[in-house]
Amino acid sequence: MTNTPPFLVSPLLDENSIAHGFFTRLGGVSAAPYDSLNTGPGSADDAASVAENRARCTHALGAEALLTGYQTHSADVLFVEKPWDGAPPKVDGLVSKTPGLALGVLAADCMPFLFMDARAGVIGAAHAGWRGALAGVLENTVAAMTRLGSKPDNMRVAVGPCLRQSNFEVGLELVEAFTAKHRGADQFFAAGKNEMKRQLDLVGFGCWRLAECGVRQIDDIGLCTLDAPERFFSYRAAKRDGLAGFGRNLSAIALKHK
Repeated sequence: MTNTPPFLVSPLLDENSIAHGFFTRLGGVSAAPYDSLNTGPGSADDAASVAENRARCTHALGAEALLTGYQTHSADVLFVEKPWDGAPPKVDGLVSKTPGLALGVLAADCMPFLFMDARAGVIGAAHAGWRGALAGVLENTVAAMTRLGSKPDNMRVAVGPCLRQSNFEVGLELVEAFTAKHRGADQFFAAGKNEMKRQLDLVGFGCWRLAECGVRQIDDIGLCTLDAPERFFSYRAAKRDGLAGFGRNLSAIALKHK
């Protein structure tokens, strides 16, 4: 296969035994409004096009299979040893020690986190919108990797393109929900356009939760999906522009065979 789509990488996850990528919306075969590298089976895109796009990403990572869950904005994390049969499980986090399996998350404004511990041979991927982040999907991913022999001090984590604070307006009820669960979470809310609104730094919150778990090595790609809809799928951009549907960006990580 020569049709390798472009993807972003984190220097922090640059390790000989690991392959990873934060894919853009470029380099696929889907037609508008899913053009062109839509990897979301849950969209209304042509199923064959989605399958081809996912195959291109799998090949780009040198993996044998790509796994993504049926994401429900939960805190649920699953340990996987092999590809599953039938419909994907309803989880928002995946961890594994199996070489050749690419663990992926799909997002179109939510945060995609990729995890690795090269020393323990453990990888993970987590999808975290504000609901999942507040529910604890990041903490649960760290805990699941720890059960496989990893240690938070050895984990390296990167967060990819997602909605950023300047574009993330929320109501006061969300401030209350975050601060009720986590003392100190108010630091991640800035003043909004009026007194009833705030701007949420969800990436800052997510990295804070990881640090509270003992994870010290965290990289942020630093790009906003809503600011670059020509490069990334964005739910809010599609809604703003009145599009009939939107695609999903894939972020994935795999252990290489020795």
